[in-house]
Amino acid sequence: MARWYVYVIECRDGSLYTGIATDVERRYAIHVAGKGARYTRSHPPSRLLARFEHADRAAASKAEYAIKQLTPARKRALCASASAKADSSHKIDSGSSPEFTS
Repeated sequence: MARWYVYVIECRDGSLYTGIATDVERRYAIHVAGKGARYTRSHPPSRLLARFEHADRAAASKAEYAIKQLTPARKRALCASASAKADSSHKIDSGSSPEFTS
């Protein structure tokens, strides 16, 4: 079964876009090409801030929803703490407050 990821993109205007995919690099390239989500067509991406691995689509969707409920400042803090971790296997708890779990 394919691993699913939640990813956060910073757009050129400073806004943030959160999505899910099985291949984040391919999906990011689609966003950059202007053929991704409607939001990133009008707010072109500037960089990929973070990705969070999940076992399946359901877990990734729950985590995506939880991240989308955060303020932009909390999303940035979450991404900063994820990029500070050397281990890429951290996950977002899909509960009410997204935190890292081992």
